[in-house]
Amino acid sequence: MKSVQFEQVCPIFRIFDIDKAKEFYLDYLGFQCDWEHRFAENMPLYMQVSRGNLVLHLSEHHGDGSPGANIFVRMQGIDSLHQEISSRKYRFLRPGIETQSWGRILAVIDPFGNRIQFCEGPHDE
Repeated sequence: MKSVQFEQVCPIFRIFDIDKAKEFYLDYLGFQCDWEHRFAENMPLYMQVSRGNLVLHLSEHHGDGSPGANIFVRMQGIDSLHQEISSRKYRFLRPGIETQSWGRILAVIDPFGNRIQFCEGPHDE
């Protein structure tokens, strides 16, 4: 009998506008689009975006997540990420880095209310 092994967590964020989602995830955060899927023409989009080991699914499908989801991402290089996204002059968001007892947090909110909290924790240094 095989032991239980979890391979990956892939959050699904609900989106309502493909162009705004691509502007935020691809142009601003620097993700790449891995693939797009529709069951048929003129059906809702389901897509995968990734940046390094961080993989997200974005969905127009009703019931695939609720707007306002929140994920917490442990990472290295938070200052570099902050500098990179700040240089892009995204007009809807200019996040800073906050220091908490559990780490330094860079929180971003997509156009649909979904939040990603990037964290470089004190144990990561």
